[in-house]
Amino acid sequence: MSKNALVSFKGTKNINTEIQLTGSKSECNRALIISALSKKLVKVENLSNAADTVTLDGILNTLKEDTEIPSQDSQLVDVGPAGTAMRFLSAYLSAKNGNFLLTGTERMKQRPIGILAEALKTLGADISYAESDGFPPLNITGPFNQKTAVVNIKGDISSQYISALLMIAPTLPQGLTLEIEGELTSKPYVDMTLDMLAEVGIQHSWTGNYISIEPQPFTAGTLVVEPDWSAASYWYSIAALADEAEISLPALKEKSLQGDSQIQKIMKIFGIATSNTESGISISNLGLSLDTNQVLDLKTCPDLAQTIIVIAAALGKNMSFTGLETLKIKETDRIAALQNELSKIGVTLTEDHLVYTLNTDELHFPEKITIHTYEDHRMAMAFAPLALLINEVEIEDMQVVEKSYPYYWEDLKKAGFSVEEQG
Repeated sequence: MSKNALVSFKGTKNINTEIQLTGSKSECNRALIISALSKKLVKVENLSNAADTVTLDGILNTLKEDTEIPSQDSQLVDVGPAGTAMRFLSAYLSAKNGNFLLTGTERMKQRPIGILAEALKTLGADISYAESDGFPPLNITGPFNQKTAVVNIKGDISSQYISALLMIAPTLPQGLTLEIEGELTSKPYVDMTLDMLAEVGIQHSWTGNYISIEPQPFTAGTLVVEPDWSAASYWYSIAALADEAEISLPALKEKSLQGDSQIQKIMKIFGIATSNTESGISISNLGLSLDTNQVLDLKTCPDLAQTIIVIAAALGKNMSFTGLETLKIKETDRIAALQNELSKIGVTLTEDHLVYTLNTDELHFPEKITIHTYEDHRMAMAFAPLALLINEVEIEDMQVVEKSYPYYWEDLKKAGFSVEEQG
């Protein structure tokens, strides 16, 4: 039986702490695939202890070697709830010698994979849907005989589809040219993939909507993973909701490969300043929260959406947001989840032609609130900081944070929060 977390914060709401964050899940998962494709020529340092990364690392370490003759039986590859692993392994296994059944949780079976699978099939991959068309599980037999080097793929669904294809590109006999159709969502994540490939010798060209990678070898090297800016965003949230805050986050870089480092700029709206230190960065609450009518576009950093929307709601800001299209196909329908849980503090989030607007006119803070997480780690971590404004915040299924930030609750305790397990 899963346990809930009862979070509270007593006394003056002043936060002064140093938090050592886990490695970036986004960087780690790319680094692991690149390392595997390079036959371990590329090493990885500072691996995350997030469940998604542990899952992917374990799968890659247990897959049979390419030199072995594959049996007719499929190897079962179960990613559980790890969406990044599902996307990246769909491409990786297609290029690997063997027969595989790639599957995951029931929720994973509801998350679309068809755009990536069909792009791989266009290249020549032997992929079929084991249950429902366009969704996992996938039957995969590799390696495939490449039919073409050019494939079209929609840019406004998931950048992980594009990254999955780009990482296998240098290992394909004809290389790969991707034609991105429409606007590219989460471009920083594609940039991250290309930058990490470049660190280990893989060159590319990007002209207009075309990204091309020729067949080429990996060079020996080490990919050192930076701490996770997505995890850092929750500390920006805590700083914004506190009366005073000074929070040090060692080893984070102001100029980062991670798109979620945009939190530095976004949080200026809420009066949070970021400064460089000898060891990393420090964030502080200047008490200068701004009133703004700007529409905040989050299409390049959708994983920050829940955090930012909850902060804005709690501070009574009737802000509007765009770029949230991908939130409905994440671990849960994150738009519906936000609407449900924000209603508990009297806030609405309404949609009008892909513009989402908060109405905080009825904002109130009850003595206690219970937040459902919908099996989504970011729901838990986005809402827990409300304990700075509400006497008791109960978070359903506290273990859900293990997906990306396993030590979240322990780190909250370091910052002065009380976190009690509820059976």
